[in-house]
Amino acid sequence: MTEILTLYEGLRVTDVCDGLDAIGLIDTCTMDWEIRPLWRDVEQFRHRIYGLAHTLRFVPTNRVAPRPLPLDEYKIWKGNWYRQLAPGPKGPMQPGEILVIDASEAGDVGFIGSNNALGWINQGARGVITNGGCRDTDELIKQQVPVYSRRIARGIRPGRLEWDSENVPIACGGVRVFPGDIVVADGDGVIVVPREHAETVAQIAREIANADKQGRMQKYKQAGLDFDISLKTLQ
Repeated sequence: MTEILTLYEGLRVTDVCDGLDAIGLIDTCTMDWEIRPLWRDVEQFRHRIYGLAHTLRFVPTNRVAPRPLPLDEYKIWKGNWYRQLAPGPKGPMQPGEILVIDASEAGDVGFIGSNNALGWINQGARGVITNGGCRDTDELIKQQVPVYSRRIARGIRPGRLEWDSENVPIACGGVRVFPGDIVVADGDGVIVVPREHAETVAQIAREIANADKQGRMQKYKQAGLDFDISLKTLQ
């Protein structure tokens, strides 16, 4: 899969969408439009990511949270919840992976934050995508961590949700995501390519992308515009 993944370098969500259309997967692999990038870099496109799906699912809790607690006891309770009931990925993130999290019914929980998300990036992850919420958004933007989420949230995991499963098929943004599927995300949203179609879709999408670049090059010349990063021809 890592060799196939290189075929997606430089492809846009729209190129991949056109490739999926060409093989008959129409409107089945594009995540809901509400799942958007937290920030965009229009100079170098650093918000754009592509990678292999590492899936994770959280579910709402039905446990009664004791309250109020003395501060020292509360800190112990919170720490235990993180460790025992709602940790992050239990398996390490691998280089080239994108963490895709299903937690759409978790409410006002920002389980992607400035600390843990940067930790996943340091492990080699290319970004994080969720149908739920993220928090610490000022820091995430400042750190330039690629995050795609449905909403901004404020709460922490303890007392709100629990870890359910990892690297299993999940639903995110109306799309079924298997571990190892190809995920592409940019300013237009997020799209998922089933691994069994990854090579064919990439070949079609690259042809479409290069044709688009050639056409826009001519229009840039006609308009007297300087060429920019978006015109780089794909190999």
